[in-house]
Amino acid sequence: MAGKSAESPVRLAAETWESLFRAQVAVMRKLQSGPAFRKLAVNEYDVLFTLSRCPSGWLRLNELNDNVLLSQSSLSRLVERLEKRGLIARMPAPEDGRGVLLKLTDEGRELQKEIGREHVRDISELMGPALTQAEQKELMRLTTKLRSSLGPRPPRQDPR
Repeated sequence: MAGKSAESPVRLAAETWESLFRAQVAVMRKLQSGPAFRKLAVNEYDVLFTLSRCPSGWLRLNELNDNVLLSQSSLSRLVERLEKRGLIARMPAPEDGRGVLLKLTDEGRELQKEIGREHVRDISELMGPALTQAEQKELMRLTTKLRSSLGPRPPRQDPR
């Protein structure tokens, strides 16, 4: 860079973040407009997907909240809607009267699998032409490294 001062680390970090954020928003908008999400919104699918990955079948509402991108109040309303649709079941946590446990119903599991298969195909059709397999692996390595560097999420404060 003859004659040009070195790029500021602060500016580079800000531009990198903006690029990552804008790419994520563009990809999500494209995926949300696809056919996979005609039956269920992305945030609803996110809840079903997260529950599908729970080994015991049941997950506490507060643990679900740690894994989705919604506020606690929005998640509670979304859970109510999914329960009314017969996609998830809830019960009080046996060891804690205030806690709530959630799990997929058979109908919820089938819908999650159906949407998931289509969603994965849509992701592949979007990523494949844009990035080589080596670039996809490098992007995954970098985003994992970034997330890992942040450490565990701090505990949320109970609003009561």
